[in-house]
Amino acid sequence: MTARVPRGDGIALRAIREALPLVLSEGYCKPKKGVRVVAVVRDVRAGDLAGLVGLIGGLAAHHGDTATVRVADLQRDLFGPRPWLFGLVAEEAGRLVGHALLFPLAQAQFGSRGMDLHHLFVAEDCRGQGVGRALIDGVLDLATRLGCAYVAVGTQGENARAVAVYDAAGFVLRAPGGLRLVKRL
Repeated sequence: MTARVPRGDGIALRAIREALPLVLSEGYCKPKKGVRVVAVVRDVRAGDLAGLVGLIGGLAAHHGDTATVRVADLQRDLFGPRPWLFGLVAEEAGRLVGHALLFPLAQAQFGSRGMDLHHLFVAEDCRGQGVGRALIDGVLDLATRLGCAYVAVGTQGENARAVAVYDAAGFVLRAPGGLRLVKRL
C-alpha cells in the first residue's frame, strides 16, 4: 500500500502515520517468575511517554550516559505539529519492555528515502527472548510501508551482541564514509 502524502511543511510524517497503521509483531519476554509471555510491538501512544522516558534512560545508562529527555520533548517529537520521530514499543502484560525510535533519512542524489534506527533498547530482564528482533522486524515493516529503500543503524564496534543481532536481521556493514561534523546551536 502506498500512502498519498501531502507535501510541505512537516505535515508528511503525520499523514504517513495516519495512513499506515502498524502491523503488530510478536516477541517473547521472560519475566522474573520464569513464565514466558508474548510482547507485542506497536506504535508509541501518548500514554506511553512516561514509560518511554524510562526506557530511554535505561539505554543512556547502558552506554554510560544520563538521559535528559522529558515527556514534553517526546510529545513534541512524536505527536507535535511537526513530528520528528517515529516510535515503536514492545509491551508485555501492560509493561513497556523495549522501544525503537527512528527518523527519516534521504539520499537526494538517488531519490531514495530511508530511516535511521536511532534507538533500540530492550529491558535487561527481557533480553535474549526475541523482543529486540520483534522490534527490528517492526522497524523494517514500517520503513517498507513508508516506501523506504533502506534502514541504517549505528552501534559501537565493541558491542558484539548488537552487531550479531543486526547481522542476523540482514544488516550489512557499510564502509566508513567521511567525517561527520556537528555545530551546536
